[in-house]
Amino acid sequence: MKSSTAIAFSIMVVLTFLGFSEGRSVRSLGVEPHCRCIETESRRIGPRIAKFELISANSHCERLEIIATLKQSGKEVCLNPEAPWVRKLIENMIPNRRHIGR
Repeated sequence: MKSSTAIAFSIMVVLTFLGFSEGRSVRSLGVEPHCRCIETESRRIGPRIAKFELISANSHCERLEIIATLKQSGKEVCLNPEAPWVRKLIENMIPNRRHIGR
């Protein structure tokens, strides 16, 4: 009876370890289990943007996130998707989408 308990315990330990290592592998793929933007910028910074990334709402973050990379510094800035200039920027970049995040 002791050996079957030891085997069951060993299996539980191995399964637990596999579960933890799988969680770590998701992070190694660059997937973060939370929103990337804590604060957003509403002021116009348009000409200084080198590129921007749209991240749709998903299981890790329930809101649309817009992350702009600045030309000179390479710094990433989270933009407020409700700011009128940001909406216009997105609509110009994606002409087939009229109402973003509404």
